Parts: sequence; structure tokens; C-alpha cells
Amino acid sequence: MLLGRGTECKAIEGLLATARAGRGGVLVVRGEIGIGKTALLEHARDAASGFRVEHVVGVESETEFAFASLYQLCAPLLDRTGALPRPQQAALGVAFGLCDGDPPDQLLVALATLGLLAEAAEERPLLCLVDDAQWLDVASARILAFVARRVRAERLGLVFALRDPDEGPGDARVFAGLPELGLAGLGEADAREVFSTAVRAPLDERVRDRIIAEARGNPLVLTQLPLSAEPTELAGGFGLPNVLSVPRKIEECFQRRSRDLPAETQLLLLVAAAEPLGDTSLLWDAAGHLDIGTDAAAPAETAGLLEVGTRVRFHHPLVRSAVYRAAPLSDRRRVHHALAVATQTRAEPDRHTWHRAQAALRTDETIAAELERSAGRALGRGGLAAAAAFLERAVALTPEPGDRAHRALRAAHAKHNSGAPDAALELLTLAEAGPLPAVERARAKLLRAQIAFHTARSDDLPGRLLDVAKELTPLDATLARETYLMALESSHLPHSCERRVLEVAEAAQSAPVPSAPPRVVDLFLDGLVARATHGYEAGVPDLRRALTTLRDHGHESHQAAGDGEDSHWLLLGCRVAMALWDQETLHTLATRRVRLARETGALAVLPSALSVLADVLVSTGELARAAELNAEATAYTQVTGAAPLPGNDILLAAWRGRQATVDELRTVVVQEATGQGKGASAGLAQHALAVLHNGLGKYGAALAAAIPPCESDELAHSSMVLPELIEAAVRTGQLDRATAAQRLLSSRARASGTQWALGLAARSRALTSTGPAAEEAYGEAIERFDRSRMIPHLARAHLVYGEWLRRERRRQHAREQLRIAHRMLDDMGADGFAARAARELRATGERPHKRAARAADALTAHELHIARLVATGATSKEVGAQLFLSPRTIDAHLRSIFRKLHLTSRRQLRDLPLS
Repeated sequence: MLLGRGTECKAIEGLLATARAGRGGVLVVRGEIGIGKTALLEHARDAASGFRVEHVVGVESETEFAFASLYQLCAPLLDRTGALPRPQQAALGVAFGLCDGDPPDQLLVALATLGLLAEAAEERPLLCLVDDAQWLDVASARILAFVARRVRAERLGLVFALRDPDEGPGDARVFAGLPELGLAGLGEADAREVFSTAVRAPLDERVRDRIIAEARGNPLVLTQLPLSAEPTELAGGFGLPNVLSVPRKIEECFQRRSRDLPAETQLLLLVAAAEPLGDTSLLWDAAGHLDIGTDAAAPAETAGLLEVGTRVRFHHPLVRSAVYRAAPLSDRRRVHHALAVATQTRAEPDRHTWHRAQAALRTDETIAAELERSAGRALGRGGLAAAAAFLERAVALTPEPGDRAHRALRAAHAKHNSGAPDAALELLTLAEAGPLPAVERARAKLLRAQIAFHTARSDDLPGRLLDVAKELTPLDATLARETYLMALESSHLPHSCERRVLEVAEAAQSAPVPSAPPRVVDLFLDGLVARATHGYEAGVPDLRRALTTLRDHGHESHQAAGDGEDSHWLLLGCRVAMALWDQETLHTLATRRVRLARETGALAVLPSALSVLADVLVSTGELARAAELNAEATAYTQVTGAAPLPGNDILLAAWRGRQATVDELRTVVVQEATGQGKGASAGLAQHALAVLHNGLGKYGAALAAAIPPCESDELAHSSMVLPELIEAAVRTGQLDRATAAQRLLSSRARASGTQWALGLAARSRALTSTGPAAEEAYGEAIERFDRSRMIPHLARAHLVYGEWLRRERRRQHAREQLRIAHRMLDDMGADGFAARAARELRATGERPHKRAARAADALTAHELHIARLVATGATSKEVGAQLFLSPRTIDAHLRSIFRKLHLTSRRQLRDLPLS
């Protein structure tokens, strides 16, 4: 038991017990440098009787190498990859540079890692210890956080030691929500005991008290500071004060101790510090090139700084940084040169090149070109951050100004794509200062605008994009048209006005003529320009052609667009399909976007793709399935540490009549939309609010919510919200506003021509009409919706028709319509509208019947999703592959499902109605 750490040691032992029992265990140990995190991990290693233990330490110099830390952890287990599905084997192999292939998405690598660790844990429980997790490369950190959230059914434990306050290149949010253990300083009595073990010589009592007080219970300060202190510092306090932070104090302690070692040993320590893999043979190979003998390690081991066995390990991670920082630059270069020579014959070209680059005294085109090739290989493994690091170093070593500017532009693109906009802007400035050709100068401006587009840092982003598009027109017509489309999309941001949209569209009319046949992006551009300049109806033909091409030709249409299977165009296609009320195309494109994201493991795309498909299912009345997809999307954002999607549930909550949820989500969505320039999100929030209040019968609030998106003419929701505005305006007696909106809706519906659009127009026309004309329009609306998949709107047509019949004093007929409406709305879970129908039914003298409880009601959305998949006959392995869970986790969910539904077999589940 560690002194003063009884509670913490019990937490570790509890984790080991749950992992041993097959329930998984995860702990994030946080604390300042030297507080005892590494010691607690060592305690975990010693206490893990019966476990296989794998250990990895994050290294600052490795933070730019994608999957570097993950490879160190998984390398001893790679003989088990044969048990993984082939796509996962390939993803892991490419990520680790063991084979060639297309860049794998991190989510697929994460699933492969989970499968590999789970497979190893089948033999005996597995404990993974990750020290200095703040220095993990971003890809490794995200994947290990993913695994940590998926081990509850595995014989697997993970303990992360993370420096607090956070340092390192990654986003500490990837570990947010995992069980945490914060380490504080030792109590005074324990601190004195620890200090007394380090200082056994007589010591002035006042000096001892001062050191203990200043150490604030930090064990490493208490044990290391006395070992490296000058005698005058311990003799009555007559030495000069040295004001340093705790990390610097500790680093200086290690530096002082290493300075007392023989010169040959100090150089060996530097080799070990510069070689982060802990490869003993590589250490001695490099040492041989420096004429360092094998006996040089003994003084470092005796001093408690280094351990050289099957692997090279520093006594504490800070020893590595202390040694490296203290070394003269000339010695660092000598060591990196030796490591470059040692790695030359090891089939590790990227590490060889990296060490050569660190050893370079001056600019060197040969090394710069090698770094550029290493960047290409890093991209092939999906390592955007690593590619950016190689290119950034290549820039520094490039002698020719033109080549340097070109590489700086490439590095800026890589930094932007890896999620480092500030670093990208710095490199852009460097690129623009050099002699770039005209087309690359224009592309640099485009990248600057794209960074502003994604970070919402520009007050006039559309104008900047237009300037770039004009500059690109004579240089690259294809890119110019895409930039005009980006300008048009950005003009719909929340801070833009309708006049700005028109100005941008008019400017985009001067875009170069598209190639023949036109690409999807060309059709989108022409259609959106026509919509903005000549009205909704004028844009429909080109937009419909774009949707048809996207829907019917799939991969070929994307290739024609020059962007491969680009999710961006599928998302734009979904928005356009929504604007045209083209439900079939909307469902096809949204489903395809999810399928592609699943097949490729597209980490960044899948949550938003699921969210869009969920909204599509809401429009067809499949609210339970929509909830399943939203739960899945939320789970992915949690396991990957990505930013949550606040609009994920808002439309679903609106149809379910959950006002508190909608109000809470709307606040977050609007704040995010305003801050990040997401016009579609703001429109969705207002649309959801209008639906909610119409369902609850709060028509004034519904009208207030519907007006802004209609006035903004935002692409998708300005059309979708028109029927809500009309219904609310009629109910609040604002007939002029309702009639004007109804005329606009009818015109757009005729141009669209879909049953969905014409049904909405007929229902809205009925609301603004009287007598036989109203009844005829209600009948038309019901007939059209009945021919479509728009079940919620069919139910609402029955509802408003029943309400009208009751006011016409035709109670019997009203009951028939209201009964149908209530049953449909209640069955789909649209509780707000169902309650409104129930009130109307009661007003006719009939008591509404509540829906009978169903088996699926006992399950969570996540469990219901798993149950549906298993009911199709899918195995646990197949379901796990789709949901990025291990088979054991699927089995654990099934046990819960069986218990709730009183089942004993999968066959019974297949026979159970789950819709």
C-alpha cells in the first residue's frame, strides 16, 4: 500500500476486481506533476495478479505521430489480429504502417483496437496502463477513450494518468465523463514521513518545515529535491532562494542528478530520451555509432534515472524531458544523427527521416523532400496531424523560397484538415509571403476563407469567398464554381440578411460556364442562384436534376463532382430535398450518407448523418426509430470526445410535445448557430419550436417561432415551416398573414409537385377556406398524404379536419376524424398533438382510448435498436460491427433485454413485435 494513498489504492483494486469479473474497469487518474500518478500505476501493475499487463507512456516528441502510442500498446498483441473481421485487420495494419491501403477512419481503427484488446482478454484479464496521457497523439487518445467507454462487458481494465492542469496537443474532452480519481497532496504527517525517508542526515528543523510546506504534499518534490539540493540549501536556510514551479523544480532535480554522471552516461541518457519507443536494441545501435559502451548504463541505473532491460524505461516520465531539455543543441543533433543511422536499416523510413531532420544543421532539400514523402505515407495511414508535422518541418528545411512557399501551403492545408486552424493560419502567412504562382496564391486565399467558414471568424465571409472565386475564374474554373457555391452557402449564415443572399447570388451568376455534362455541384450552384435571383420556382428544375443525379448515379455522380463520395454534397442534397419536399430522395440520400459513414468508419460524419436520418424518420412518423438513431449518434460523440450535437433531439422532442427539452435544446442550438455560423441549425430550432407549440395548442408562440425562418428564406426550413406559420396564424386570427403565406406555399408546392408538398398546400388551403371549399381541400390533403409516407401530416390532416367538423357542429363526422387522428398520433408517440386530439374528442362527448402498453416500451432507445438488429437474425459479432461495440457488450445488452421482456432466446425476440 502506498503511503498516504489508502483510498486511491482501494480504487485501483476495485477496478481490478470488476475487470476480473468481466465487467470492465476504467479510471482516469488526474493530478499535478509528481503527485503520485506514476506510483499509483506501478501499484496497479503490482496488484494485478493473474492479469496480463501492457504499459505505454505518452511522449511529447511523439505527439505528432498518428497512432504512435496506440502501436506501442498493441504491438505485443498483434498476433491476435486474425480473430478480427478483415476490414478491421486492414484498418489496423494500415494505421500501424504494417501494410498499404486506403487511409482508415479512426472509428474503424478504434473498433479494431477494442476487438484486439477484448480478444487478448479472453485468455486472461488484461490491464492497460497509460502514463502521461496528455502526451498521447490525438488519434491514440481518441481511440483509447473510445475503448474505455466500451469495456463494461470485457475482462479489461484501463488506467490513464493525466497531468492536471491539462497539457499536450490533444483535446482533454476525449476523457471527459470517464471515472476520475483526483490526487491531492499528502497530509502533513505522511509528507514528513516521506521526506524523512529521503533525508536521513541531520537537518535544520526550520529548513525541513519550509521544504515540506513549499512541497504542498507533492511526493516527488519531497523525495527528489533533497537528493539534488546544494548543501547550503539544507544548512540553515543560508542558500539563495530558487523560485520555480513544481514541474520545473522536479525537472531541475533530475537535471542536477544527471549532470553528476559520467559524460558517456549523460549522452546515453540523451539517446534514450530522443528515442521514445523504448527499443533496447535501437538504443545500443545508436550508442555504438556514438562510441558509447554498454557499461555506460550502470551509473544511470544506480542513480535511479533509467532502467535498461527488455525495454528502456525512465524512472519517471519527467526524467526524459529533463534530460532532453538540458542537453546542448549540438548534442541533440549528434544523438538524432546516430538514431537516423540506426533506423536506416530497420524499414522505418519515417522515423529515419524525422531523426535526420532533427539532426540537420541548415536547410537541406534532400531531407525536405524525404519529409514530404513521409507526409504522403502518413496521410495514407490516416495521420493528418503527422502529415502536417512532417510538412511543417520540411518547410523549415527547404532552401528555395518558391518550394518553401508551396510546402507551407500544403502544410497549412494539412493543419486545417487535422483541426489546427491557428497553426494553419501561421503557415498560410508564411506561404503568402513567398513567390507563389497565381493559382496557388488564390488557393491560399481560399483556404484562409475556408478556415473562417469553419470557425465563423469573418464578418463578411461571403464577400471574401466571392473575391477568391473571381480570382480563381481564369485559373481553375472547376474550383471557382465550387467557391461560388461555398459563398452562396455561407450567405445563409445567421448573421447574413436576405439582401446579402441576393447580392452573392447575383455575383455568382458570373461564374464560369460549367463543363459538359454538368457536375452535381454545377447543378446545385445554378439552381440555388436561380432560386435566390428569380424565386423558388425558378430554381426547382436544376435542383431537381442535381437531386436525381445524386440519387440515381451515386458514386459516378460524386466522381463527376470531383469530390469522391463526399458527405458534404450528400448533406447539401438532403437540405435541397427537404426544400423541395422530395421525401423519397431525402430518405435515399440520408440513408446513403449513414451507410457510407458506417462502411468507411467516418468518425466525423456518422453522428451528424444519423441525426439527419433521424429527422427524416420523424417526418415519416417513425419516432421510436428516430430516437434509436439519436441515441446512437449521442453515443458516438461521447465515445469519440467530439462536440455534442445539441440539435440532435430537438425536432423529435417537439413532435413528442416535450416543451422543457425543446426549450433547453433550442437555447444551445441558437447559441451554437450564432457562434459557428450554422444557419440550418437555427432554422431547425425555430421549426421545432413552431411544431411544439402548434401541438400544444399555443398558437401565438407557434406563430412567433415560425416567422423568423420564413423571413430569412433559409434553404430548407423556410419552406418546411410555412405550414406551421399558416396554422398558427389562422388560429390567432391573423388571416391576412395566413392567406399570404398560403399563396406562397401553394406556388412552391405546384413547382415541387410531390404528394408531400401538394398535401401540405391542400391542408393549409383548407385552414384558410370556409364551407365546401374547405371540406374539399381537407379531403384532398388526406388523399395526398395517404399516397405518401408522411404519416404525421396525414394524422394532422385528420386532426384539423375533425376540429373543423366539430366547429361546423357535425359531431359524428368530427369524432370519426378525431378518433383516427388520435390513434395515429398516439401510436407514433406524438404526445403533444395526441393530447390536442384527445381534448377535441372529449369536446365531442367521446372519451379517447389510450394506446395499450407494448413490449418495446420497457426498453431504452439503445436497447430497442439492438433488439431490432438481433431480431433480423444478425449475430452479436455482426451487430457489434455495425454499432461499434464488442460482441460481449452486445451479449450484455441482450441479457438486459431478455430480462425486461421475460425472454430466454433470440428466436423469441424475432417473434416479438418491436415496431
